[in-house]
Amino acid sequence: MLWRIDQLCFEPAIAYSLEDMQAYLAQPGTFALVAEPESGGDAAAGFIIAQAVARRRSSSPLGYVITIDVLQAARRSGLGSILLAASEERLVRDGCQKVALEVAVNNAAALDFYQRHGYAIVATHPGYYSNGLDAYKMEKKVVA
Repeated sequence: MLWRIDQLCFEPAIAYSLEDMQAYLAQPGTFALVAEPESGGDAAAGFIIAQAVARRRSSSPLGYVITIDVLQAARRSGLGSILLAASEERLVRDGCQKVALEVAVNNAAALDFYQRHGYAIVATHPGYYSNGLDAYKMEKKVVA
C-alpha cells in the first residue's frame, strides 16, 4: 500500500521501487507512520518513513526522513505537517538532535513545506535522482 501511494505522489524517476522501499523499512531504526483518511476505509491518506541512523563520530544518531507522501486529495489539510511533527518527536525520543532529508531541486512545494517547518538547505547533491536531477540536502535541529 505504501509503495502504491509513493508511485502516485512522485514521478517515476523519483518514486521508490518496491524493493528499495522494502529495504528501507527493514533497516534498524526505521519506522513508518501511516495516516488513515478522515472518511475511514482501509486505504491510507499518506505516510512518512523515517529512521534514526547511528553515526560513527557522534554519540547521537541522525534522524533521516526517507519519504513523506500525502495523496492529492489530502494535501493542504495539514496532514503532512502532522506526519512530519510526529516523526520528529519520535526521532527526538530515539536520541536524534538533527533531522536531514533530500528534496528535488525543482520541487518548489516541498522546499516551501520543509522551510516552513524549520529545515534549511545545507548542500546540493548533483545527479541524486535516477534521471540526473539534483537534490538539496536539508537539515533541522530538533533537540528537545
